[in-house]
Amino acid sequence: MKHARRLVAGTLAAGALALSLTGCGDSAAPTERLAGKTAQPTPEAGGATPSTASPSPAPGGASDEAYKKWGLTAPLQYAPKPAQKPQVPKPGPGKVPVIDRIPVPADDKVVFLTFDDGAEKDPEFLKMAADLKLPISMFLTDSVASSDYGYFEKIRDNGSASTINNHTLTHPNLRTFSFAAQKKEICGQQERLEKHFGQRPPFFRPPFGNYNDDTLRAASECGVSSLVLWRVSMQINNFQYAEGSALKPGDIVLAHFRGPGELKGTTETQMTTRMLQRIQEQGFRIGRLEDYL
Repeated sequence: MKHARRLVAGTLAAGALALSLTGCGDSAAPTERLAGKTAQPTPEAGGATPSTASPSPAPGGASDEAYKKWGLTAPLQYAPKPAQKPQVPKPGPGKVPVIDRIPVPADDKVVFLTFDDGAEKDPEFLKMAADLKLPISMFLTDSVASSDYGYFEKIRDNGSASTINNHTLTHPNLRTFSFAAQKKEICGQQERLEKHFGQRPPFFRPPFGNYNDDTLRAASECGVSSLVLWRVSMQINNFQYAEGSALKPGDIVLAHFRGPGELKGTTETQMTTRMLQRIQEQGFRIGRLEDYL
């Protein structure tokens, strides 16, 4: 119970830990900030039962040679589905819980990959995601992703068990919106994603990490089960952390579907290779977010 209260406090106090992406020497365009800190839009508890399985690629994972093709020096390690999902704080009546880190045991070195928006649709990234069987939780914004929802369907269906989730219709700062306007943004995207992909997403991420009580109520009324934030953001070459200088067990990693125009000439696949290298260097496995929430 004490752990649960600490997690709630940590989530609500994330603003004190957040660091702006703006101004970093190798950062991408400053479209979002680390979760929890109020940002103005700019052009962007208990524990689970530890797994006793040894770190190894999940069934149906990447081939033995795929890592070499994409610039890695060793195969990626994937975390198996836990025997029991971690306990997360229960939200207030009529609200959804806010999750910015999965409460896994301290010795369970697992992180989770999330990609936002959907503006960039790089064919090479399709190949990379399929070859490596990356389990990606995609948070899509209709205004930029809908020009080719089929692209994201290919990622979902490549054998990696990747998923489609909600990132609003138009990517606004929801904190400046009324309850009714927030509900329109969230429910509207739920409906469009259901129409295109066959089911309503369980997770929602507010643009810029900005939300308030109206957001939590609107998301609940739209059928969302969790509001998902992050503690680590991938820049062009390195991670930026909301706290400390290294990954922590249960970290949710934020990346974006971005191209060379926003990544100072770097491609999305190059950025992703560097992200995966940093995960490997710190001895972490990659989990599937939906297996833990």
